[in-house]
Amino acid sequence: MTALTLSTAAASGLRADAIVVGVAKGAKGPVVAAGAESVDKAYDGKLASVLDTLGATGAEGEVTKLPAPSGFKAPLVLAVGLGAVPEKDSGYDAEALRRAAGAAARALAGSKKAAFALPVEDAAGTGAIAEGALLGAYSFDAYKAGDDTAAKGRGAKDSKGPKAPLAEVALLGAKPRDKAHKAAAERAVALAEELNRARDLINTPPNDLNPEAFAAVATAAAKEHGVKIQVLDEKALAKGGYGGILGVGVGSEAPPRLVKLSYSAGKAKKHLAFVGKGITYDSGGISLKPAGHNETMKCDMAGAAAVFAAVITAARLGLDVNVTGWLALAENMPSGSATRPGDVLRMYSGKTVEVLNTDAEGRLVLADAITKASEDKPDAIVDVATLTGAMMVALGGRTFGIMANDDAFRTSLHEIAEEVGEPSWPMPLPEHLRKGMDSPTADIANMGERMGGGLVAGLFLKEFVGEGISWAHLDIAGPAYNEAAPFGYTPKGGTGSAVRTLVRLAERTAAGDLG
Repeated sequence: MTALTLSTAAASGLRADAIVVGVAKGAKGPVVAAGAESVDKAYDGKLASVLDTLGATGAEGEVTKLPAPSGFKAPLVLAVGLGAVPEKDSGYDAEALRRAAGAAARALAGSKKAAFALPVEDAAGTGAIAEGALLGAYSFDAYKAGDDTAAKGRGAKDSKGPKAPLAEVALLGAKPRDKAHKAAAERAVALAEELNRARDLINTPPNDLNPEAFAAVATAAAKEHGVKIQVLDEKALAKGGYGGILGVGVGSEAPPRLVKLSYSAGKAKKHLAFVGKGITYDSGGISLKPAGHNETMKCDMAGAAAVFAAVITAARLGLDVNVTGWLALAENMPSGSATRPGDVLRMYSGKTVEVLNTDAEGRLVLADAITKASEDKPDAIVDVATLTGAMMVALGGRTFGIMANDDAFRTSLHEIAEEVGEPSWPMPLPEHLRKGMDSPTADIANMGERMGGGLVAGLFLKEFVGEGISWAHLDIAGPAYNEAAPFGYTPKGGTGSAVRTLVRLAERTAAGDLG
């Protein structure tokens, strides 16, 4: 992963491939942001004019490259847009800094080192810039041949592999000996490393990431970071009566798993449980998805990836809160042994579910995991899932929906998500939609009314939450996988959506800010 250093060196004397400066969108043209004073001085105070001549406006994410001034050891200056100039006496918000740093890091792929001279007003600014740069530098190239491999395979002299990510970020203006700045940088590194690991899992093709393989990755990480882990295989699931997870995974040659990750903070009084949907490939089962809807279904385990990353991050940060993660892992495939529409499953809770659509499988594996998580009587349960296309219809591709059995908890999660830069929206759980899941055969059906399908899925999950436990459901179907062009610090492909929300929830709980 990209290395991060905090530096007090002058931009002119730093050996690097590029100096990154910020430029904002002013009323009369681009405005050079704080942090770049020495660079602007080297242009005789005319950097804004030069950028204006080159067509730069300071719009968010805009990147403009120009030769460095005479005397600089770096050959290039990269100006990145921060968006509108902030109002008087208010600095750039954290998300503007994250996105700008991410855009710059992406633009500098293939470079060995870049010095970031963006506005650093305090430790929070250090953390935001570091986080954005480390997330923006991400790339997934495990299945692409590099120059050497490609040349060996084809004998071609002009073969070109993908550019390597920016190797090192030197953050200027931060204070390497200041405890707050150092802690912010260390937090950014831990969070980015684990979030990028979640992205790797989401991007890994399903022939290499089945439930067993995912569980193996979780086991290795848990051992490395002192997190307890328990993996239930298909025999243990059958013995325990996990009818939902088994019912989804029974059609595949790759059997399901239920993974429990437990981070214990010692004397912590609060306990959070995170539950993730981990369908490593979703064909729809017997209710097969139509052509054109299967190609990205490797991402249907993004909820489990987010939960996994959040628990490991909490452990690495040593947060004063107990966090348990549940990864409900299965592959949903059609075969002679697969669950059929009309079958009835007996869930871990003892309730029976009539399966009307085998492509509504995520709620089945989550229901078993939520019931099991409830047995530990945590203070709150948050499940994360790429659950419904209906949520994408409602909120688009960048915003996830939040449903809950506790309005205050839902509001808190929405505020937390917005704080960390993950767009979200609170959604209701209308009781009148519950009747649509009534079944003449079983306790409940896994489908209800078509309209409001995302809310119906939330109501189904609510049935399996333990009494008296605050619960929230994050439907990340839209933002979990970016099929469009990269933007800010968000790459094409797996994004790691919800990781930062879960980590900040754990931090705020540890600090006593959530009841």
